[in-house]
Amino acid sequence: MLRFMQSCDNYLERTNELAHLTASAWTVNPERTKTLFVYHNIYDSWSWVGGHADGDPDLRAVARRELAEETGVRGARLVREDILSLEALPVAGHMRRGSYVSSHIHFNLTFLFEADEREVLTANAAENQAVRWFSYEEALAASTEPWMVEHVYRKLVRTMGTGEFVPMGQTPPSPLSRG
Repeated sequence: MLRFMQSCDNYLERTNELAHLTASAWTVNPERTKTLFVYHNIYDSWSWVGGHADGDPDLRAVARRELAEETGVRGARLVREDILSLEALPVAGHMRRGSYVSSHIHFNLTFLFEADEREVLTANAAENQAVRWFSYEEALAASTEPWMVEHVYRKLVRTMGTGEFVPMGQTPPSPLSRG
């Protein structure tokens, strides 16, 4: 990821059709027992929230903006300043607003946010069809993207069990076993 950023000027822009940086908000309730998902229009699946940097180098702010835009949640708190997780996400070619977007890579930075479940949720029709809190088990079952479940969401759920970053291939105690 660093080599990619050093080799091109427009890594924060969608105009880089090979790859660009994105940011996601893994949003949990204060008890760390639920996560906030949206039903994403393009992926036709329940998923986390996130989006393109579109030139903004403050990826924490990008994640916060996307959380507010996609869910209506305005009172979320950034739990920690550091990056919770890094992903290289393959994006299949798709139609967006009547134009074809070719396959590319999202170099994604995920940040941990906490929000109150009682805050009013609002779907953004341009991005998603619904917003909902899920238990971790429900979230993993609700997503219809097997690669994301196995390689991203399950990793983030494991991270919630330890409070620390969990590299792929390591298995800490699971919060799924909490009653």
